[in-house]
Amino acid sequence: MKKAAGYVISVIGLIIMFLNIAAPDKIPFLASFGSYLGIGIVIVGVVIAMLDKSSKKISHETAEVPIYEGKGKERKIVGYQREKSK
Repeated sequence: MKKAAGYVISVIGLIIMFLNIAAPDKIPFLASFGSYLGIGIVIVGVVIAMLDKSSKKISHETAEVPIYEGKGKERKIVGYQREKSK
């Protein structure tokens, strides 16, 4: 959810930057800030999109590690040991 909001905020910042370049005299509020307002909004949007934790891959609490028996090509998996991942 936050990732989508970050993208929307970034697009708004890009629109503000475009309006400031295309027609700086028509919108006096944007002309007073220059393109810094748009750049700042884009940066905030990117940071919000990157901080979204819901987009990370699902990590398992335990990792299974195989237990082998034998040597070389004769080696076989006889079981799995669970380790807690950090």
